[in-house]
Parts: sequence; structure tokens; C-alpha cells
Amino acid sequence: MKSKENDERYLVDAVTRACDLLRAFHNESERLPLRDLAARTGLTPSRAFRLLYTLERSGMVEKVDSTRYRTRVKRLDKPAYAIGFAGQTTKSPFAVEVADGLRRAAEARRIRLIELDNRWNANAAVRNAQELIRQKVDLAIEFQTFANVAPQVASRFHEAGIPLVAIDIPHPGATYFGADNYRAGMIAGRALGRWAKEQWGGKVDRVVLLEIRAAGAMVDARLEGVLAGIREVLPDLPSSAVERPDSGGEFQGGLSAMRRSLRRMGRVLVGACNDPAALGALQAITEARAGDRAVVASQGASAEGRRELRRSGSRLIGSVGYFPERYGEQLLDLAEKILEGRAAPPAVFVQHELITKNNVDQLYANDALLYGAQAVSA
Repeated sequence: MKSKENDERYLVDAVTRACDLLRAFHNESERLPLRDLAARTGLTPSRAFRLLYTLERSGMVEKVDSTRYRTRVKRLDKPAYAIGFAGQTTKSPFAVEVADGLRRAAEARRIRLIELDNRWNANAAVRNAQELIRQKVDLAIEFQTFANVAPQVASRFHEAGIPLVAIDIPHPGATYFGADNYRAGMIAGRALGRWAKEQWGGKVDRVVLLEIRAAGAMVDARLEGVLAGIREVLPDLPSSAVERPDSGGEFQGGLSAMRRSLRRMGRVLVGACNDPAALGALQAITEARAGDRAVVASQGASAEGRRELRRSGSRLIGSVGYFPERYGEQLLDLAEKILEGRAAPPAVFVQHELITKNNVDQLYANDALLYGAQAVSA
């Protein structure tokens, strides 16, 4: 007796060939002309056309323009998409939390995630863009800091026909995902202003805004928001009281900038661009024994920032939460909208909240479990 596997009497040739056409699409975002579909399946162009017409009328294939088709069938036997992710660096806790969350989300959705490390380096970001193009990803997610190479990176993906999502730093033509920078800055600035009003009677000698100049206008807007938030509470703060040193967004940069600033006496409010720069500034405050005349508000609320908030006597009054551990799900929601041709906004902003010593354990109750006891003690 013949097995069902070997008995081809029940096969319908037209259905088999139609299935071959559907399998010829590597994913739902791929748009193929008739000639490519015929070549991939071995069908004659005329037969491929008739089958495609039938599949289109049945709702299984979409004709996206005058010459190209796209499947509307999602295969379950392989990952739906290959998405490239060029991460900022493996040395920043914030960037690591973004990458970890994206990895978890991709695994849950059966998306193949191709990861590269930009190593906080502009040249590496350009090279990695080219590598993702070489690997023919369906969509790229770019997390790199340097605004000066953003046009070059974006142009390469555009020329390759690969949609691009850019995290935190805008890239021309890319969908933006990340901080609502001005609003996040306002949250920190208001907190600094209120603290100064309550603790110092509103008497402030200087405001130090720790920049990342290489990051360009969007991160600059973050610090403009800090200044606006302070002035909302302390409207008489003169422009001459504001300093804007470049920290590079790193611990050493924040340390060096704050050491220079503390050579002058007076009460100082510090608005940091991110947690590493804030921690550097706090180290300088400790070295100078200037805790009675300087406080810091930061951005990001990464694991290292949360640990500092829990430290008794810390001069970090708050860090604006960006919740990087949530980025993965939101990024892939956005990526799938783009790849499936659904309406996607040009920019997606994360929600922000000021995290302080009073609410950090409520918002991040599992830090000790995830990062060990050192994450909640100092």
C-alpha cells in the first residue's frame, strides 16, 4: 500500500505552483516583479502571471504598483523578518538594556535579529551600516550617537531600499524612535528649580549643563529643556550664570567638566545629558567636598543611575526615566508596521517620568534580582 507521502494522485498541480509562488517571497515586505517570481519558481512568465492574478483576486497577494507584487501570507515555518540592529555600545548600561530588550522581543516574535556593535564610534557606525546592507536585512535599527555621520548612514540604507529606524539621534528619512528630548529636559529642570527654591531659597549662582556636542541638535534640545524648566521656577536666572561644557556623555567627561566648574565658589545646579556624565559630575562634587553647594539631575535612569539614587546622601536628586528595557517591544511594533505597509508615524516618543529615591524601588522593584545586590546598594 502506498503511503500518503508518496501518493501524488491527490496533488493539484495549480495549487502546488501557487504555493511555490507564495514561498518565493522571503518575507511580507519583499516586493517582487513578475520576472523575479518566475525565475525563483521555474514557472513560465505567462503561467506565473495567471497564478498571481488568481492569488491577488483571492487576497493572498497584493499588487503594490504596476509591476511588483507582495505576499499577504505570513509563513510560520521560518522567522518573519531579518532585522539589523547596530547598537550604540556594550559599555553603557543604558545601551545594554536597549539591546537586551530588543533581543527578548525578537525571540518572542520569531524575528531574526542581526546585531552589530557601533562601539560609540562614528566610523564603526558607517561600516556597520554597510555590513547590514550586505546581509540584506529587511529593516535596520540604528543606535549611534554621531550626528555628523547620520546623513551618510541614512543615505546608504536609502540607496539599498532598506527602511531605517533611528534611536535617539535623527537620521534623514528615517523613522525616529526615542526621547522626547525637550520634554525630558523640562522634567529635570523643574525638579532642579524646585529643589533650589525649597533648599536654597531660590539663590543659585550657576547652572552647568553637561552636553554631548557630537550628538547634535536633538540632544541639545534636552538641555534647552533643562534650562527652560529651571527658569520656569526661577525666572530671574541670568544667562551669564549658565555654563555648557562638553562631557561627551561619558563619566570622564562629566568628571573633568565639573572639576573645572567647582574651582569657582557658589551654589550650582547641574543638568546632565545622561547618567554616565552625571556620575562623573557627582564624583567631582565628592572630591571637592562640595555637596552642600551642588546638586545634579540626570537623564536616562539606567541601572547605574538608579543605583546612585539609592545611595544614602547622594547629590543626585533625580534622573528622568526613559525605560530602555521597554524599547524592544516598541521598536518591533514600529518595525512590523513599516514592513507590513501599515500606517506608521514619522516619530515615536517614549514616555518620561522623573525617578527619585522615593519611587525608584516602586518602578524598579526587580533591580536586585536582575543585576545583583550591588544594583541596589552603594
